[in-house]
Amino acid sequence: MLPTKEEARGLLESRVKDEYQRFHGKMVALAIQGYAKIFHEDDHLWYVTGLLHDLDFEAFPDEHPRRELEWFGEWGYPSDLIHAVEAHAYGYNGFKVEPKTKLAFALLACDEISGIFYAYKKIHPIPYGSMKAASIKKRLAEKAFAAKIDRSIIQKGINGLPLSMDEHIRNLITFFSALD
Repeated sequence: MLPTKEEARGLLESRVKDEYQRFHGKMVALAIQGYAKIFHEDDHLWYVTGLLHDLDFEAFPDEHPRRELEWFGEWGYPSDLIHAVEAHAYGYNGFKVEPKTKLAFALLACDEISGIFYAYKKIHPIPYGSMKAASIKKRLAEKAFAAKIDRSIIQKGINGLPLSMDEHIRNLITFFSALD
């Protein structure tokens, strides 16, 4: 019951009007799709999960992701997608579901950090593929830089995957280079 990539992009475009939120979904989709390939997982499932993980955020920020979880259930989406989206909200709006799958950990690892990359690009308008891992890591350590981004969530995601923060940042530079 998983939509095609084209159908998922259409769903994102119809439900999310904010340009940044759409771009964020695309960033996260590329990132976790990249990890699906590395971990030999279903890259279609992982891409769609990343693309749609914040589908209700713009319209229902104080309930996110409650509405989209209902929609995904009604639409017959896979339980792995539903679990990952629910777990990515751990600590927000009363959600307490711990990540249990590689997909859920990958979503945690990639969701918040994509905001670091986006903010860095706003200050240093260079292609994502030209970014230096050391520069991103330095900004990640600066609490005042993109201050709303929860670094502990990024680390929680990485802790559930077989990789280090340095590897993660290098991988994301590669994955995000498709946006250049």
